[in-house]
Amino acid sequence: MARRVHQPLEDQEFDFILTMAGAGPVLAYFCGSWPKAVQACRAMDAVVGELAEEYGPRLTAVRTDITRCPGATRRYGVSGAPTAVLVKDGEAVASQAGPMTREEFREFLDAHL
Repeated sequence: MARRVHQPLEDQEFDFILTMAGAGPVLAYFCGSWPKAVQACRAMDAVVGELAEEYGPRLTAVRTDITRCPGATRRYGVSGAPTAVLVKDGEAVASQAGPMTREEFREFLDAHL
């Protein structure tokens, strides 16, 4: 996964990343560590890493583990993994549950950035 993708270890670190992003958009994609979620989440790791490099400073990407960041998971209404949530000014402006291809992810981002 690209270095541009942050991986908070707890809710406080997730909140800190949002604060540091300021008004800029944050792509928080929520992943799980249970067997059915692992494969889909790993596939999304590669896609998000590529897009984080492509979008550069226009987007902060955060890989959020549902079990490590339960507060963020609840705050954004995430009920399964993987789920992508685009956050601006701390508020969710769009979300998409389930795995996405690179093209689907790009369409999701472009429609809301």
